[in-house]
Amino acid sequence: MLNEQQLCKVSAVFSALGSPTRLKIVELVSETERPLHIKAIAQAMKKDYATIYRHIGVLEKSRLIGVYEVGRSRVIYLKNVNAIKKCVQIVQEIL
Repeated sequence: MLNEQQLCKVSAVFSALGSPTRLKIVELVSETERPLHIKAIAQAMKKDYATIYRHIGVLEKSRLIGVYEVGRSRVIYLKNVNAIKKCVQIVQEIL
Protein backbone atom coordinates (compact mmCIF):
# COMPACT_ATOMS: atom_id res chain seq x y z
CA MET A 1 0.00 0.00 0.00
CA LEU A 2 1.28 3.46 -0.90
CA ASN A 3 1.65 6.08 1.79
CA GLU A 4 0.36 9.64 1.28
CA GLN A 5 3.67 10.98 -0.07
CA GLN A 6 4.01 8.13 -2.56
CA LEU A 7 0.40 8.61 -3.70
CA CYS A 8 1.11 12.28 -4.40
CA LYS A 9 4.21 11.43 -6.47
CA VAL A 10 2.40 8.75 -8.48
CA SER A 11 -0.53 11.09 -9.02
CA ALA A 12 1.84 13.81 -10.29
CA VAL A 13 3.27 11.41 -12.88
CA PHE A 14 -0.19 10.35 -14.08
CA SER A 15 -1.26 13.98 -14.19
CA ALA A 16 1.84 14.95 -16.20
CA LEU A 17 1.19 12.17 -18.71
CA GLY A 18 -2.51 13.02 -18.84
CA SER A 19 -2.00 15.84 -21.32
CA PRO A 20 -1.84 14.89 -25.02
CA THR A 21 0.79 17.60 -25.56
CA ARG A 22 3.03 16.34 -22.78
CA LEU A 23 2.57 12.75 -23.88
CA LYS A 24 3.62 13.79 -27.40
CA ILE A 25 6.71 15.53 -25.98
CA VAL A 26 7.65 12.34 -24.13
CA GLU A 27 7.05 10.33 -27.30
CA LEU A 28 9.24 12.65 -29.41
CA VAL A 29 12.11 12.53 -26.95
CA SER A 30 11.84 8.75 -26.52
CA GLU A 31 12.10 8.23 -30.29
CA THR A 32 15.45 10.02 -30.54
CA GLU A 33 18.76 8.65 -29.42
CA ARG A 34 19.90 11.99 -28.06
CA PRO A 35 18.44 14.81 -25.99
CA LEU A 36 16.38 17.44 -27.83
CA HIS A 37 16.40 21.22 -27.65
CA ILE A 38 13.10 22.65 -26.49
CA LYS A 39 13.07 24.81 -29.62
CA ALA A 40 13.29 21.70 -31.83
CA ILE A 41 10.37 20.12 -29.97
CA ALA A 42 8.28 23.26 -30.42
CA GLN A 43 9.03 23.30 -34.14
CA ALA A 44 8.28 19.59 -34.56
CA MET A 45 4.94 20.02 -32.78
CA LYS A 46 4.16 23.30 -34.55
CA LYS A 47 3.57 25.06 -31.22
CA ASP A 48 5.16 28.14 -29.75
CA TYR A 49 8.19 27.85 -27.50
CA ALA A 50 6.45 29.27 -24.41
CA THR A 51 3.68 26.67 -24.55
CA ILE A 52 6.14 23.78 -24.87
CA TYR A 53 8.33 25.27 -22.15
CA ARG A 54 5.39 25.28 -19.70
CA HIS A 55 4.57 21.65 -20.51
CA ILE A 56 8.20 20.69 -20.04
CA GLY A 57 8.12 22.34 -16.62
CA VAL A 58 5.30 19.99 -15.58
CA LEU A 59 7.20 16.96 -16.91
CA GLU A 60 10.36 18.05 -15.11
CA LYS A 61 8.52 18.64 -11.83
CA SER A 62 7.10 15.12 -12.01
CA ARG A 63 10.65 13.81 -12.57
CA LEU A 64 9.92 12.25 -15.97
CA ILE A 65 12.46 14.37 -17.79
CA GLY A 66 15.65 16.21 -17.04
CA VAL A 67 16.61 19.62 -18.39
CA TYR A 68 20.08 21.07 -18.80
CA GLU A 69 21.57 24.07 -20.54
CA VAL A 70 23.79 23.98 -23.59
CA GLY A 71 24.99 27.50 -24.18
CA ARG A 72 21.82 29.56 -24.26
CA SER A 73 19.56 26.64 -25.15
CA ARG A 74 17.73 24.25 -22.89
CA VAL A 75 17.85 20.56 -23.73
CA ILE A 76 15.63 17.80 -22.38
CA TYR A 77 16.08 14.06 -21.95
CA LEU A 78 13.96 11.29 -20.48
CA LYS A 79 15.15 10.09 -17.12
CA ASN A 80 13.97 6.50 -17.56
CA VAL A 81 13.10 5.74 -21.18
CA ASN A 82 12.36 2.04 -20.70
CA ALA A 83 10.01 2.57 -17.76
CA ILE A 84 8.06 5.27 -19.59
CA LYS A 85 7.74 3.12 -22.71
CA LYS A 86 6.55 0.25 -20.52
CA CYS A 87 3.89 2.47 -18.89
CA VAL A 88 2.57 3.56 -22.28
CA GLN A 89 2.53 -0.06 -23.45
CA ILE A 90 0.56 -1.13 -20.36
CA VAL A 91 -2.02 1.60 -20.97
CA GLN A 92 -2.34 0.48 -24.60
CA GLU A 93 -3.00 -3.06 -23.37
CA ILE A 94 -5.71 -1.78 -21.04
CA LEU A 95 -7.41 0.03 -23.90
